[in-house]
Amino acid sequence: MTSAPMASAPRPGFKSMFLRRLRALGVLIVLLLLVLLGLYLFAPQWLLRAGYTLQAWDANLSSRSVDVHGVRWVYYAGGHGPTLVLLHGFGGSRQNWVPTAKYLAHDFHVIIPDLPGYGSSSAVPASAGGIHGEARLLAGFVDALRLQHFGLVGHSLGGAIAGVYAAAHPQQVFGLALVDSAGLPYPLTPFARSMLAGHDPFVFDDRAGLRKLLALVFVHPPYLLPRLADVLVAENKSRRAFLEGVFARLRTPADATALVPVLPKLTMPVLGLWCKHDQVVPPSAMAALRKGLSATPQISMTQLSGCNHMPNVEQPQETAQVLTQFYLLPANGG
Repeated sequence: MTSAPMASAPRPGFKSMFLRRLRALGVLIVLLLLVLLGLYLFAPQWLLRAGYTLQAWDANLSSRSVDVHGVRWVYYAGGHGPTLVLLHGFGGSRQNWVPTAKYLAHDFHVIIPDLPGYGSSSAVPASAGGIHGEARLLAGFVDALRLQHFGLVGHSLGGAIAGVYAAAHPQQVFGLALVDSAGLPYPLTPFARSMLAGHDPFVFDDRAGLRKLLALVFVHPPYLLPRLADVLVAENKSRRAFLEGVFARLRTPADATALVPVLPKLTMPVLGLWCKHDQVVPPSAMAALRKGLSATPQISMTQLSGCNHMPNVEQPQETAQVLTQFYLLPANGG
């Protein structure tokens, strides 16, 4: 007697499998959100660093470091073509140039350091963090990377540092771009009067102080989640002595107009790039820049709309276009 074959178990339908996978995906999403919430509440600095890393990856930049005479320089590098070295301003970091570098990396090999005392680079005394001190330190960094011929771009305080360096090393710099640069005279503005009176908006103790600074340097200040703002406040506090020391030097006439004596020594093409609505260093400073450039073979002046003191963040694509046009001109030797 033969037994009837056993019926096989029905295979789950497509709808059932889809629902199970959807539930599993939902669980994973909930777990991920819980992890992110935990990081946001208890370790927001990790989230901020992760955001920086993702932004650098998107710009095809990698983080590197080099030790020079006891100073550890941390910098981004990426892209192919003529080398551009990009310097950030007072209280800033290499992150300020990443939005613009995303576009520059198509045509240039970009190097973006955290200047000593800022970002992830070594802390240094305030005496080494002024315009001339940073220019001397920059010479060591350039030698360590064996850079022979490059374009130099400086924003704000980084512009003054770039100008001082270029005047001392004209054979290395094939073009100098000063972006909303410090170190130039201009008619007193409300910010300048406040600065001369000793008020430093670049140091702050709380979220409100950070918001005031962002309102000073941006046309449209970026919104920061409260716990991420707390990280920036804590970092600012940790550098307070350094920042206050550098700020005190910037109030002196020698540093406030540091570019004036070196402008006649600049023998490479020079670009002045400003935001029309800069409240920190107004576009009127471009007149002093043009007047002082007596030896340069080419002077270019450009103003951008829609930005305040941070064109590299507020108008990154437009800033990159101006820099690209300037440095790729045959006369600039790039």
